[in-house]
Amino acid sequence: MPANLTPEYERAERRYREALDDAERMAALQEMLAVIPKHKGTEKLQAELKRRLSQLRRAEQKAGPGKGPDPFHLPKHGAGQVVLAGPPNTGKSSLLAATTHAPVRVADFPFTTVVPQPGMWLREDVQLELVDTPPLTADHVPAGLMGTLRNADVVGLVVEAGDAGLEQAETVLELFRERGLMLRSVPRSALAALPTGTRPGLLVVNKTDLTGGQALDVLRDLYAGQLDVLGVSARTGEGLDALFRRLWELLAVVRVYSKEPGKAPDMNRPFTLPEGATVADLARHIHRDLPDTMRFARLWGHSRFPGQAVPKTEVLRDRDIVEIHG
Repeated sequence: MPANLTPEYERAERRYREALDDAERMAALQEMLAVIPKHKGTEKLQAELKRRLSQLRRAEQKAGPGKGPDPFHLPKHGAGQVVLAGPPNTGKSSLLAATTHAPVRVADFPFTTVVPQPGMWLREDVQLELVDTPPLTADHVPAGLMGTLRNADVVGLVVEAGDAGLEQAETVLELFRERGLMLRSVPRSALAALPTGTRPGLLVVNKTDLTGGQALDVLRDLYAGQLDVLGVSARTGEGLDALFRRLWELLAVVRVYSKEPGKAPDMNRPFTLPEGATVADLARHIHRDLPDTMRFARLWGHSRFPGQAVPKTEVLRDRDIVEIHG
């Protein structure tokens, strides 16, 4: 059976081959495992990737006495992983606390966050994983942070509203460019046409409740065509709805609900699949052998007859309801 590897997988594989250290290799392997198509044709390759990752982790644990797991290597959860990065005191921890209610330490002094801190943002019946990270400056980039960013599905660069935001954004983006990481506000599905090292990203301008909108306009003009600029306030909640919607668009996923014959659909726990996924892809998420044994599916969704019979090759859309018949 052909592997049918995706451009997203091939980009992660290039990052693995070009990695300069084991931290970057592990980050690339984790992404390869996350995006590889899950079917019989890739089972051996999946096993090989897991073997390589296991070897690197064992080597890391043997590197020094008492060394534990690397906190910068974060397994992905939810519909996608969004990593927040930026200078000190821009409010990354406040954003994580406001959106996920994770038990983070929020303080007015810099460098409160010393290791990545994840939390789950539940909204519109899906969960996005947000990760707060230690601050970076022109003089210091925490060891392991670049691997966390390269492994992210989306990177949110968090800066302050006001005059400081422009310098903060330019400083961090230059640090990224020096390390081969570029951010563009494009969906994951559109990365194939962009240079290696490009990740979906946007500029999150926090603390808009403390200043006017002039700085936002300057940043939007400066990064037009490259990065979306979204103004938010972790304190008041301003702009968080728009931020969630834009992150969802950049993740390029759809939520699909399953339904057993004769029963109501489960509308609380949707499957999240890449845009362009088919009924067969959903069936494979339910059970790896189901695409081979299913006969057809019934579908409720946009521009379709309710309960319309569709083949396994039918492309799914956001909020479709699918009933699979074996």
